Amino acid sequence: MIKILMYNIMDDEKIVVTEWLKHHHDVQIDWNTVTLNPDTVDLANGYDGISTEQDNLIDDPIVYEKLQEFGIKQITLRITGYDTINLPLATQNNLKVTNVPAYSPRSVSEMVLAQTMWLLRNLHTTQQRVQNHDFTWDGLQSREIHDLTVGIIGAGKIGSEVARIFKALGATVLAADPIHRPELNSVLTYVDHETIFKTADIITTHTPLLDSTYHLFDAAVFQQMKPSTIFINASRGSVVDTPALITALKNHTIAAAGLDTIEGEADIFSNDFSTTDFNNAYLKTIMALPNAIMTPHIGFYTDNAIRNMVEISLHDMLTIIAGKTSEHELN
Repeated sequence: MIKILMYNIMDDEKIVVTEWLKHHHDVQIDWNTVTLNPDTVDLANGYDGISTEQDNLIDDPIVYEKLQEFGIKQITLRITGYDTINLPLATQNNLKVTNVPAYSPRSVSEMVLAQTMWLLRNLHTTQQRVQNHDFTWDGLQSREIHDLTVGIIGAGKIGSEVARIFKALGATVLAADPIHRPELNSVLTYVDHETIFKTADIITTHTPLLDSTYHLFDAAVFQQMKPSTIFINASRGSVVDTPALITALKNHTIAAAGLDTIEGEADIFSNDFSTTDFNNAYLKTIMALPNAIMTPHIGFYTDNAIRNMVEISLHDMLTIIAGKTSEHELN
């Protein structure tokens, strides 16, 4: 019997796991609702494999050392982002790290569309007025999407789906990506970053968080954008210099921003602070701005995505436990 432990499981994931187990009688899966860290790593003792889905950094060497001591061969992430993992430490301790690179690109792309249309049609302002019984039209005139140019930074699995959606709506689509995919030639035009910054009406980013993309969107970049630009970030919080974005929004250097992620979101998003306070001044400022909307990193959160996150990660775990190579290994 193969024994697997899933850290920080969501209720929706439990439903998928229970269904999956009906077809895998040789596997035992236990779960908990805590993140993997030095205080919880001992829970993995006695298991053949582990997985987690968390924003908290796993950077203490003791975590990796103990997992190797327990005989575990991998750390499987049920998400795409892997900046929470110290890959050199994992490699030093013979731990294969996998992620789910494309659990549902469509889910995130639809969130980008939703945030874009919410801002484009001034629904954030409209909702505030209606709640105050103000039904006037002044300042609510909108532009139509088919007249606009959408610029995509990072046209991989998610970015390409974003491109297809906006192309279907009649928008002109530009993309900046080091890899040019011939199958997208009928959907978008590849250009450089600067062209997108200066010409796009809507700019959306879908890059991973790397040393080269940390604070990619800084004050100088926002200064290049048009005052009418709508900026969307549904990737990683730290690709944006948040103080620079706040300044751009306050000074109307750009028109609006829709964010599904923000720097310092770990330990805040997915938790309830309705009766307590949270410690993130950036988030509080963004939430108070009239030209910004914020969602708690739920772009991925659809039924298809949850099912794929669980099933793909479990397949990867069993593959590595059996001594084989997963196509999703990161080290």
